[in-house]
Amino acid sequence: MTTADRIHALDSSFVLLAREGSDSVELLTGEIVDVTNLADIPLGTAGERREVFSLVPYRQVRERGFEAQDDGAPLRCLLVDEHLHLPAEEVRAALPADPIPLHDGGFDLSDEEYAAIVERVIADEIGRGEGANFVIRRDYTARIDTTAPDAERTAALTWFRALLEHERGAYWTFAVVTPGVVAVGASPEAHVVAQGGVVTMNPISGTFRHPAGGSTTAALGEFLSSTKETEELFMVVDEELKMMSAVCSDGGRITGPHLKQMSRLTHTEYMLRGSSRLDPRDILRETMFAPTVTGSPMQNACTVIRRHERKPRGYYSGVAALFTPNDAGGHDLDAPILIRTVYLKDGEVSVPVGATLVRHSDPAGEVGETHGKAAGVLGAIGAVARDTAAEAREDADAPGSGSTPAEDPEIQALLASRNARLAEFWINPQDGGTGTTAAAPFAGRTAVVVDAEDRFTTMLAHQLRHLGLDVRILPWAEADDAEIDAADLLVAGPGPGDPRDDSSLRIARMRALVARRRAGGRPLLAVCLSHQILADSLGIELAPLASPHQGLQKSVPVFGEDASIGFYNTFTARVTPGTTEADVAEVSADAESGDVYALRGPAFASVQGHLESILSRDGMTTLQRLVGHALNAR
Repeated sequence: MTTADRIHALDSSFVLLAREGSDSVELLTGEIVDVTNLADIPLGTAGERREVFSLVPYRQVRERGFEAQDDGAPLRCLLVDEHLHLPAEEVRAALPADPIPLHDGGFDLSDEEYAAIVERVIADEIGRGEGANFVIRRDYTARIDTTAPDAERTAALTWFRALLEHERGAYWTFAVVTPGVVAVGASPEAHVVAQGGVVTMNPISGTFRHPAGGSTTAALGEFLSSTKETEELFMVVDEELKMMSAVCSDGGRITGPHLKQMSRLTHTEYMLRGSSRLDPRDILRETMFAPTVTGSPMQNACTVIRRHERKPRGYYSGVAALFTPNDAGGHDLDAPILIRTVYLKDGEVSVPVGATLVRHSDPAGEVGETHGKAAGVLGAIGAVARDTAAEAREDADAPGSGSTPAEDPEIQALLASRNARLAEFWINPQDGGTGTTAAAPFAGRTAVVVDAEDRFTTMLAHQLRHLGLDVRILPWAEADDAEIDAADLLVAGPGPGDPRDDSSLRIARMRALVARRRAGGRPLLAVCLSHQILADSLGIELAPLASPHQGLQKSVPVFGEDASIGFYNTFTARVTPGTTEADVAEVSADAESGDVYALRGPAFASVQGHLESILSRDGMTTLQRLVGHALNAR
């Protein structure tokens, strides 16, 4: 059967997939099965393993105990009976090419409504300590004419052809056609890949929209110099390292940054790699979903999304996942994020797009970002006029030619300079957690890290293991007093929210844990939120910052030594400038504002910043100093 015959014979259920760097299009066909949970994805037995393609909706995040509106979007699996690799040129030639007109197009939320949501999120969520960044989406909607037979299948094939021809740089270009679920897209981002025991994640953030006529060195340089865009990328890298530290024995290592060039947009990205022996379904569960399309901390981001988005997300920000049997007897996983995607059901077209909201977001700018992203998708599928001049220029300046703005030496130097700000611990190769120093200073000691709903604790635990500690992480609601009492060190972790909130069960539990540990004279390290709780117990004032320090890097005094540390706080403990003691604690604070950066006293120490963050260049050194004090001071 010829390629054209295969394309023309496609019926109700199939997947067409073109992967980055390949000159073929993959065709997957088979039976459709919907399952309830990721663990139910039918990969088969050791004797009869099978390949499975899955569409994972956003609502699956409830498997992690996080909030999501339940729209009933199915966890859809195609059990692959046939997987063909067809020549891309032959596939393109066989696909329909006549444009599919859209009718009644527009955003479901007006620009004014969306800008108002942006303002509320900045003020009520970021401004009150609920998190560092949040992605709020709106949908461009339209209709197609469905009077012709197989209209939706024809539209999907037409749009897939347009993406193959006009969208450059996508990680996956795909068309998924199944009963009631049709999706066509060009995702730039590989959320998680597991192959040969190596897990890779690819956080992408920052969006540079190419000017009319194409990108220029000057315009790209201005984008790379943006504080907002730089901090936005660092924050999502931190969030994905939390996930990597949960699934990888070696915690993960970052490489980059790089520029991700597409036809109308350029993004900044890092690559994260680590080692894991987990089942790929478990890896996928622990990494639901990318902070680039949800926010951080992840659990609270889901709550904020539920609070501010007016309808369920469907598949937006979920993943497409291909599980392929490997020679080791398991399955490899390839799972890009479901963004830059068009959904089609009963003639209704939806293009969900979102903007990442941070402390210094401009509502008008975020509105403009959603317009740019929607226009990029619609232009790529031929639904709106393309910037043909830009397209011609981008084609002429293809990556690798040495002539693109992205390859300009000044641009490359500007990009590389970002790593000078970051912690070498996460950039250099790691040894699997046996200690970064020759004598792992705390070997033989045990620690319990209590997670107050910020999985920075996974990174913190990984660093503590490198210092020799045997570490367990417990969620705040499951933290048993007896188990904590038995640990040599209690690490009371960070979390979102107002430390003064008397109505929060989580805050109350963290207060009780800190008080119990202090009363028993047992070693305690308190981080961020818990640092504020400790400060309050010492009679130190708590107050909101005038401007939240979410994703902010500062050089601060920590008991006689300056340390470059990353901060993710909206509230602070504050003393009168010049104060060096409070109750039984030694205070290290800002000389002008009185903001308390660290405390230490009998068997306890605390820090406001996140020593585990990639923004903490002096994180490991400072962590060792504070842990050493807590364990040895009596």
